[in-house]
Amino acid sequence: MTRLITSALLLLSALASAQQKSGLPSATRDFIRVDEPVVALTHLEVIDGTGGPVKRDQTILIDHGRIVAMGNSQSLPTPPEARLMDFRGYSALPGLVGMHDHLFYSVNYFRGDGVLAYDMPFSFPRLFLAAGVTTIRTTGAFEPYTDLEIKKAVESGALIGPKMNVTGPYLVDSSFPLIQLHKLTGPDDARRLVNYWADEGVTSFKAYTDITRDELHAAVEAAHARGLTITGHFCSIGFREAAEIGVDGIEHGLFVDTEFIATKKPDVCPEQFNASAADMDVHGEQIQAMIKILVEHHVAITSTLPVWEEFIPPRKRAPERVLAVLSPAARQAYFAKVSRMIRESQKDSSATAHRIRRYRMMTRKEMEFELAFVHAGGLLLAGSDAVLGANVAGFGDQRELELLVEAGLSPVEAIRIATLNGAKFLKVDNRIGSLEPNKQADIVLVKGDLANDIDNIEKGEIVFKGGVGYDSRQLIGSVAGQVGIR
Repeated sequence: MTRLITSALLLLSALASAQQKSGLPSATRDFIRVDEPVVALTHLEVIDGTGGPVKRDQTILIDHGRIVAMGNSQSLPTPPEARLMDFRGYSALPGLVGMHDHLFYSVNYFRGDGVLAYDMPFSFPRLFLAAGVTTIRTTGAFEPYTDLEIKKAVESGALIGPKMNVTGPYLVDSSFPLIQLHKLTGPDDARRLVNYWADEGVTSFKAYTDITRDELHAAVEAAHARGLTITGHFCSIGFREAAEIGVDGIEHGLFVDTEFIATKKPDVCPEQFNASAADMDVHGEQIQAMIKILVEHHVAITSTLPVWEEFIPPRKRAPERVLAVLSPAARQAYFAKVSRMIRESQKDSSATAHRIRRYRMMTRKEMEFELAFVHAGGLLLAGSDAVLGANVAGFGDQRELELLVEAGLSPVEAIRIATLNGAKFLKVDNRIGSLEPNKQADIVLVKGDLANDIDNIEKGEIVFKGGVGYDSRQLIGSVAGQVGIR
């Protein structure tokens, strides 16, 4: 029996080696619609990601994975070897840069028996790419080694997915309850953890909720000494304190800031922390002073509006395309959560109903805050925090764009935030983030006029990553019923 198993493994290894020598694995090739070295995408409406005006009837010329020319389709010359593809009625935008994305998902988040989260190495990378997210930052990890292995597998062609910037494990203090996370024992432990995971290959870090100021100081110093960035989802530390300590970014926005709570104690997360600013005026002196400090310290804010929708009764049923990718258990958990929230929201005196009302108020307040931050000159990034319910990899990033427009930004402005701003933060804007000659051909093609209807972001058909065009619908169909399983 051992000899048979060994022979089978050797045969599989030989087949895998042969596939790699012949180019992309066959499983990858099945999802590719465009792989010619020279391609001309003609008659497009282009939103280039820079925030500039929409360009009509454009041709984008791709040569060996790079954009080499862009211009009016009537006048831009195309080489005879180029494959000409007519995209009248389509919009093109840069590949999205998801700045708060994860590779894990939690089916049991709302069950009340402790959060457990597991990586989705098959379904999530495919969904990110299918939805037009060609680059992600995994902003916090339950399984950092798995994240790093997924990144390697995507880079080798063994898995289909976006380019990945892997963040280390959450930096949390000893009081944090989740069993899957290491708990810091002090500043020295924070430094050790940062240096260990930097050696393993992560490129950023995320401080989490109850970290102390001393631990955050140590983590910031260690990360910056390695040329790496650190962001945070804060609770025990206010935004102004975090900025002055030297963080590079803050996740989720005003929704999680606790510095305005009168009874807030240093290094302690208040009992009731989310939505503590629900009754405050975004344009009032306190919040405006905080925004000013963030901008002066060049601290970016990552918008994650879709995740807050998971904590209030939905305004409409989750789209069928989202429900179709959930496993039976994940779908059942989602519907149970929604039913429970609807029931509780109808009990005027219940604590849950009170929390839901405040979360509804705070979601609108968060939108106002993000708009004010942008108008003050702040660098707003876009993510989804897609780890639960109907907020799923890729689809959540598309929903984030829709909600940014609902907040008051134009589609062109929202797309800049979700593309070029993220590339700038990652310091790769010379390669990705906008549609310009000499940049990598990371391009999303959607059916319809995206500049006038952001909901068309859900009508993606082809996603180019480095000049290779993947079929969005086929990728989504390939993971039907898999989210929550693998």
